[in-house]
Amino acid sequence: MFESAEIGHAIDKETYDAEVPALREALLEAQFELKQQARFPVIVLINGIEGAGKGETVKLLNEWMDPRLIEVRTFDQQTDEELARPPAWRYWRALPAKGRIGVFFGNWYSQMLQGRVHGLFKDAVLDQAIRGAERLEEMLCDEGALIIKFWFHLSKKQMKARLKALKDDPLHSWRISPLDWQQSETYDRFVRFGERVLRQTSRDYAPWHVIEGVDPHYRSLAVGRILLEGLQAALKAQHGPVHQANIAPLGRAIDQRSLLDSLDMSLRLDKNDYQEQLITEQARLAGLLRDKRMRRHALVAVFEGNDAAGKGGAIRRVAAALDPRQYRIVPIAAPTEEERAQPYLWRFWRHVPARGKFTVFDRSWYGRVLVERVEGFCTQADWMRAYGEINDFEEQLTGAGVVLVKFWLSIDQQTQLERFQEREQIPFKRFKITEEDWRNREKWGEYAQAVGDMVDRTSTEIAPWTLVEANDKRWARVKVLRTINDALEAAFKKDKK
Repeated sequence: MFESAEIGHAIDKETYDAEVPALREALLEAQFELKQQARFPVIVLINGIEGAGKGETVKLLNEWMDPRLIEVRTFDQQTDEELARPPAWRYWRALPAKGRIGVFFGNWYSQMLQGRVHGLFKDAVLDQAIRGAERLEEMLCDEGALIIKFWFHLSKKQMKARLKALKDDPLHSWRISPLDWQQSETYDRFVRFGERVLRQTSRDYAPWHVIEGVDPHYRSLAVGRILLEGLQAALKAQHGPVHQANIAPLGRAIDQRSLLDSLDMSLRLDKNDYQEQLITEQARLAGLLRDKRMRRHALVAVFEGNDAAGKGGAIRRVAAALDPRQYRIVPIAAPTEEERAQPYLWRFWRHVPARGKFTVFDRSWYGRVLVERVEGFCTQADWMRAYGEINDFEEQLTGAGVVLVKFWLSIDQQTQLERFQEREQIPFKRFKITEEDWRNREKWGEYAQAVGDMVDRTSTEIAPWTLVEANDKRWARVKVLRTINDALEAAFKKDKK
C-alpha cells in the first residue's frame, strides 16, 4: 500500500504557485457552502510517519481556508479526566458540529499503532481496536459525517536523510523531536503495523489516502485536492449519509409483548414492609458507593418506562440515599440545537461519569428505538441500526468498568389512566400531565411492540434489562434499589477474580 508513495512525486514552484489560487478559492467556496448547509461535519484524520509534513500541511490548510470553522485537536497523553472514562470519550467530546471541519492528530489510529509498535499488546488486541475503529467510523458516516483519512509517508531512506540534514543544520536541528528519533528506531514495525491497519480500515465510506511527504508542493496540492473533491461530492449529495449500514430484519422468534404481559402486575408491598426494605436498600447503596472498590468503577442507571410509571419517584428514592455530590441526574428531552448538530450518541457520551461517580439517565439513548421510532422522528434505517450502535456503546462503557443497570418500569393501561386522571385533579401534579401523554395512550400497542423489540435486541449479558412491575410504586422503588445494589456487589466480586 505504501509503495506508491515512494515514487518521488514532485511539483515545481511555478506550477504550484499557478494552481494554489484556484484551489484555495474553491476550498473557501466549499467551506462556506458546508457552513450554510450545516448538514454534516467533516472529520479529517491525520496519521503517518514523523517528519512527513503533517503539521505543515494542516497549517497551510488553515491559511488557505477560514480557520474559524476548523477545529484542530491533538490527542497525545491522556489526561486524568480522560483516563477516568472509556477510551472513546475523549474523541466523542471533540467531534465537530455539522457545518464545521475537525482535524484530529493522534487519533484512535495513532493510539492503537503506538501501543502495538511498543509491545504494549498483541495482534489480537490490535485487531479488536481496528474493529472498534471501523464501527465508530461506520456509525459516524451513517449519521452523515464525511470522514477523510490521510497517511503521510516517507520511506526509511527519506526519513534518515531528513534527520541527518536537520541534525547537521544548527538553525533547524530543534525541529527534531524525541518522537522522530524514536520512530527512526521502530520504523519497520510502525510501517508493517500501519499497513495492516490501513488495509483493514480503508472502506468506501472512509477510505485512506496515502500522501508522499517528501515534496511540500506535491503533498499540499494533493491534500487540498482530495479535501476539495470530498467536500464537493458530499455537498452535492441530496439525500442521506455517505453510507448506510446493512440492516438485518427484526427477529420474531420471541413474542416480547407476551413477555411484558406476563409480568405479575399484582406484586405489592404494604407500607410497613416498604419502609423497612426501602431503608435497608438505601443504606446498602450508600455504603456501596462509599466503598473503596468504587474507585475502579462508575455507575450508570437508565430509567425508561410507560408514562406515569413512576420513574421520577424511583429516582428520588435512589437519590435520597446519597450525598448530592455523589451523583448526577440527566433528564433527556427533545434534543437541543447543539445536540442536533452532532451524531445521535454524542449527547449521551458527554455525560458518561468518571470512575467513582454515579449518573442517572431519566430517559436515555433508547429514545431512538422508542419515541423516535413510533412517532416517526427518524427513518426506519436509523432506528434499526441503532440497536447495534447502542450495544456497542454499552459494551464500551462496561469494558471501561462502568456498572450499567437499565430499568423498564411497566404499568398496565388501567393504572396509567387512573394516574393520569389523578394528576389532572391534584394541583401540584398537573405539570406532569400533557396533551402528548394522552396522545401516546392511543399508540399503546405500537409502543409495546417497540419495547419488546428493544428488550429482545439490547438485553445482553453485560447490560441486561430489568423489567419492573410498577403498578405498585412501593414494590417498584424497592426493586430498583435492590437491583442497583446487586449489580454493584457483583462488580466488586469480579474485581477479586
